[in-house]
Amino acid sequence: MSAISFGTDGWRAQLEVFTTPRVRMVAQAIATTLRADGQSTPVVVGYDVRETSRGFAEEVTRVLCANGYDVLLSERDRPTPLCAHAVVDRGFSGAVVITASHNPPSYNGIKFIPEDGAPALPSVMDAIADNLAEPQPSPQDEHGTVREVDLVDAHAEACLELMGSIVDTDTDTDFDVDTPSNPLEGVTVAYDAMHGSGRGTTDALLERAGAQVTRLRCERDPEFGGGAPEPASENLEALIEAVTEGEADLGVANDGDADRVAIVTSERGYLDENLFFAALYDFLLEADSGPAIRTVSTTYLIDRVGEAHGESVHEVPVGFKWVAEAMAEHAALVGGEESGGFTVRGHVREKDGVLMGLLATVMHAAEPIDERVDRLLEDHGEVVQGKISVPCPDDEKAAVLAALEDEIPETVAGTSVAGVNTADGFKLALEDGSWLLIRPSGTEPVLRVYAEAENEARVDTLCDAGEALLEPST
Repeated sequence: MSAISFGTDGWRAQLEVFTTPRVRMVAQAIATTLRADGQSTPVVVGYDVRETSRGFAEEVTRVLCANGYDVLLSERDRPTPLCAHAVVDRGFSGAVVITASHNPPSYNGIKFIPEDGAPALPSVMDAIADNLAEPQPSPQDEHGTVREVDLVDAHAEACLELMGSIVDTDTDTDFDVDTPSNPLEGVTVAYDAMHGSGRGTTDALLERAGAQVTRLRCERDPEFGGGAPEPASENLEALIEAVTEGEADLGVANDGDADRVAIVTSERGYLDENLFFAALYDFLLEADSGPAIRTVSTTYLIDRVGEAHGESVHEVPVGFKWVAEAMAEHAALVGGEESGGFTVRGHVREKDGVLMGLLATVMHAAEPIDERVDRLLEDHGEVVQGKISVPCPDDEKAAVLAALEDEIPETVAGTSVAGVNTADGFKLALEDGSWLLIRPSGTEPVLRVYAEAENEARVDTLCDAGEALLEPST
């Protein structure tokens, strides 16, 4: 059991640690937790494209069935957000997804999604951790059943219906490709699945909505082409080239389990996720109202967009579970994080890279994203972010941050500190509108230092100042 450690999004580990007996123990813990919560409806089991994922998913299914739960097993690897949607759409007890997301193929992981379709809060994961045990099967006549299902259609229908409520068109909510007034008529999108589970899902949804799609890396490859399915700019060279050279109007990419999205535009190439978030919020506010939820590491540009529309923005710790919780609390219009995870009101409160690929395309059809971003930066000022990592063993992080608490400076890089947020590490808001954040990584033995300012030179200065603050302790 000591090898099983739940992080910000379930348990992930390299395959020499992520073994069948341990996966079965986690599955038993989930079954025990569900039973203690009075949950008796079926459970969805999904998985990503990794070579071992289907087998692990079948092991989870066996344990859940042996505990009396009926299981709907995805017929093939599919995006994590489809599993979350199925839970809410069908009123199920929850979902278990075998995925290591953007990690290399030498990793795998297991994620639990509760009945509300949002990421599990720490109280839920703590209960699962407390219930880790060898499988405890019920009598044979009490076992549940298993049925393989296609999760795509219901999710696609929900996405298209949501687009119909966001965009005022003369068409019905189905975005029929044969309807001349379809807003995506003539829009070309290059889609890069990075060999992950978004293939055949995100691209299919874009085509169904009326866009013309060019596919990149949409062949199944459990090794992800020899790399990690992380949609960072350095991993999307072919997609960036296709869009910047005019072969497509817009580029869309997903990570390994398609819960995150990356956008590529003709002028900027890889579009910074902070800028995409700001443009998305601005677009949604043209036809609707409501606050936004962002993490402490996400740009203040979101706040400036909200203020221009008379809306509030709420800051939460890093981790989409906190975004989802705050979206429910504040009836937020949109929630997101600087790593490319977003969702919107009217959809499940789980980040959904499939939905966001479609929504970005719809937004671009209304007004080129580059033009919208240009206007926002002209109105609200330039923003640049940077991030560095400072080595720090996991067992020393708490002590380092505790020491820092007594050493919060009155000024940073020559600018007065206007406020301090300790919800997730230490965030120092400076009087000139810039900020510095120091927080522990939830997945690596490092402390993260983030900064935002009006130019790269200032960001570098702030990051250096943040590292200097840590030097006495690290």
